[in-house]
Parts: sequence; structure tokens; C-alpha cells
Amino acid sequence: MKYFVFPVLFAFMFSCNIKSKEQIEAFDIEEIYIFSEPEVNFGEPYLFTSPKEEVYLSWIEQQEGLNYFKYSQLIDGQWSAPTLIASGSDWFVNWADYPQLAAFEDGSLMAFFLEKSGKGTFAYDIKTTFSKNGVDWSEPKTLHDDETQTEHGFGSMIPWENNMLITWLDGRNTQGGSHDHGNHDGHGGQMNLRAAVLTSDGEKLEDWLLDDRVCDCCQTSATLFDSEPIVFFRDRSQEEVRDLGMVRLVDNSWQETQLVYNDFWKVQGCPVNGPRAASFGNTSAVAWYTGVNTKPEVKVAFIQAGQSTFEKPIKIDLGKTIGRVDLALLNEKTAVASWMEDGNVFVRKINKNGQLENPILVASSSEKRSSGFPQLTTQGDDIILAWSDDSGDNPVIKTVRLTLR
Repeated sequence: MKYFVFPVLFAFMFSCNIKSKEQIEAFDIEEIYIFSEPEVNFGEPYLFTSPKEEVYLSWIEQQEGLNYFKYSQLIDGQWSAPTLIASGSDWFVNWADYPQLAAFEDGSLMAFFLEKSGKGTFAYDIKTTFSKNGVDWSEPKTLHDDETQTEHGFGSMIPWENNMLITWLDGRNTQGGSHDHGNHDGHGGQMNLRAAVLTSDGEKLEDWLLDDRVCDCCQTSATLFDSEPIVFFRDRSQEEVRDLGMVRLVDNSWQETQLVYNDFWKVQGCPVNGPRAASFGNTSAVAWYTGVNTKPEVKVAFIQAGQSTFEKPIKIDLGKTIGRVDLALLNEKTAVASWMEDGNVFVRKINKNGQLENPILVASSSEKRSSGFPQLTTQGDDIILAWSDDSGDNPVIKTVRLTLR
């Protein structure tokens, strides 16, 4: 397969609603790679930075009824030759519920993808696979043990104490009720939030129920806070308020769900817009989308080690956002977030004191589902982004390196 490379380096000067030169943000963008091939649909990108500062990109290629789950590593500024993780024809491939890859502290890899378990549209399982050398992958196994033909997805992974913590939405209690990831139809029962710990050999050490009523199809996100996991998700109250929830592991015990912030967003269906969280040193942060009173917003909130609640959230969007957020921390005081707005991908630096740098327009995209969720990670001071471009005959994946000056 051919992967077309466009190693173009150029500098942009851009800002939204800027009228004075002092307000203009300067930055360089290097276009690293465009993953493209005739008659192949590229999609579902995911970026991950390992504990060793190694950057990985995973994605799915679809061709002639088959799905190919692949990954590449960013080495000396270029993506390595793609490596196949798994392939199959009976997968669940979805714009919002994408597969992921992560690295253990020793460099071993873990990945998961979604495979159909029954005839129902949303009957699918999470399949996990492991590799010691990045080339040879273990036989995929089902993560969960309930054996119900219901939804299992929207996972996230973080390396933790030489193992891997994985969180996911679990539909074992939904009785197979169907919904559409975007049309907001409800389940027949309650969606659960679960987590597990796995070794690099695939052995499951722990398996927990974290919350027994959560939003149906918003991504989960996990990070380490005070060296222990904290999991973020869209909560769901009996009154259908769907604000950002979190649950923490403290002294080997999972705490009750708390809200990061009371947006009081009451909505009858899932908005398909999950949070993204990150940590650096003693600081953690989370970005999320909300739409109270039909007013869409993207917010970021910080928390320091020793604190029990998040600080006041900071609004970062420009007023017409559709969410689809991602987040990373550059240091203990500064986060960088991405989101979509007016069919474009934006990036912005946020200081924990509330100061906002000017937004940067990274790329034009679209608000269609096929454009997916743009991905963001960091490597040192550089920001790496990946997103789906569906403007041509076949979707492609574009990647860039962004350096602020």
C-alpha cells in the first residue's frame, strides 16, 4: 500500500476575530503525513503518547468488506511503516466509538477494537490484543465476561503501575435496547461504566463496576491524579441531566461519582460527545462539551494534587462549537485543547489561571459523522494532531505537528 507523504513546512499567522497585530498567535505547522490510497477508506484515528514519550497513531482501513486495524510510530519526525494489529469482516466500525492503542511502561503494547456479537445493530464486544515487540499480536479476546449481545464500547486506556487500566461503557443491563450514536434514542435499560486492570500478557487482575447509570454513547477518558486513576464520563441522572461525572480510586477503593461541574444540561438523548482528560506532574485537567439552553460550549477545568474538587471551568470555544474535544498538558500550568467549530478544527492553549491564548485554525473539516473526532497529543513542546478528511472520494487521515512560537 502507498502512503503519500507531503513534507511541507510553513508558517501561519492566524486568529479569530482579531483586529490588532498584538493579538495574533504565531505558530508553525509541519504536515507530517496523509494516509491515503485509492479505493480505501481511512478513518477512526487515535493518538497516544507513551510513558517514554513515544507517539503512536492507530486507525482503521476499510476495503472490499474487510477492516484492517493498523498503527504507526512517529520516529524522527516521520511515521513508521504501518503495522497490522488485527483484521476482520464482522467488526463494529463507528465514527464515535473508535479503537485504540496504548503502551505499557515497559514498552509493550495493548490495543482494542470492536467486534459484532449478534444481529442487533449495537450488539458488539470489546476485543483486546497484546504485543511485546509491536509486530506479533496475541489472539484477540473479549474484555468483558457477561456474554450478552449488547453494547460494549467507548473505551479508554492508561498505563498504571506496570499494567493497563481500561474503562468502557457496558450495556449488559440494557436488555439489548437499541439506539443510534447521534439520533439520541434511548436504551431499554441502564448503561454502566466499568473498568478493569490487565497485564501486558492479557491477564485480568481487577474488574469493577464504577457507576450503574451513565450516558449511553459518550466516550470515557481516564488519567492519573495523585498517582491513582480518575475516570471521566457523561453522567445521567434520573431527571436526564447529563453533566460531566468523575470517579476516583482512593486507597484502593473507588469513590462515589462526583460532578466536575454543575452545567445542569438536561437532554433526553445522548449527545455523543465525551470528555478528554490529561495529567502533567501534580496537575490534571479535563475538557468537555455542554449544550445548556441550546448554547454549545467547550470547557476546560484544572485540579491540583491535594485538591478534592476542580477549579472553575474556563470556556474556550468561539460560540458555534460541536464539541469533539481532545486535551493534553504541556506543563503543570498549561493545557492545549482541540475542538470542532463551523466545520473546522481549532486548537488553543489554556493557562490554569484562566488566561487564554488566541485560537488557532488548524484545518478545515466538516461536521458530518465521517469527519470523526480529531485527535491531539504532545511530544515535548510539540503538538501532534490527526483527523479524518472526508472531502474526497475516499476518506483520508491527515496529521500535522504544531509548534507555537
